[in-house]
Amino acid sequence: MDNLTAFARVAAQITDTVPAKAPPPVHLWHPPFCGRIDMRIARDGTWFYQGTPLVRPAMVKLFASILRKDPERYVLVTPVEMVEIMVEDAPFVAVEMQINPHLPRQEVRFRTNVDDWMVASRDHPFRFISEATGGLKPYIRVRGDLWARATRSVYMEIVDAATERLIDGNMVLGLDSAGEFFPIASNQTIGDAR
Repeated sequence: MDNLTAFARVAAQITDTVPAKAPPPVHLWHPPFCGRIDMRIARDGTWFYQGTPLVRPAMVKLFASILRKDPERYVLVTPVEMVEIMVEDAPFVAVEMQINPHLPRQEVRFRTNVDDWMVASRDHPFRFISEATGGLKPYIRVRGDLWARATRSVYMEIVDAATERLIDGNMVLGLDSAGEFFPIASNQTIGDAR
């Protein structure tokens, strides 16, 4: 863990200089690529280093704060080095959902496994990807090209909160949040999947 500890120390120094609640500006950092390290984010959101789970939440949050998705790979990046890691599905998991219907327009908020909160909106859109089994996997964008996959229980809450809209002559089931409508599926699609 010596290399990981050194990397974490540099990352902690960098993130300490960033204003509270603001993610480090990893999109501005373009240090030399230093290769791949044996770090993996499993489908369930668990982080592993050399096959061992990282169990300290503070360490996971630190690494999550310096994660970036480049076109060809996921990287942990500081101003001085960049290393590739493996991500099995999405780097984050949406583990909680809250609906605030009392604003001028409804807002649906999500919390990730690293305690980032976001409102489903134009900046944090939803997308639904078809699985080979015929089901749908829901994702919400956290930042940049980093997405959170909703847990099964959150997905059920999304479906419970969904409303129908007539779009191009089809009734479409979707989520209404922050003035945006995120289609899940049309009634035709739902009927075909049964």
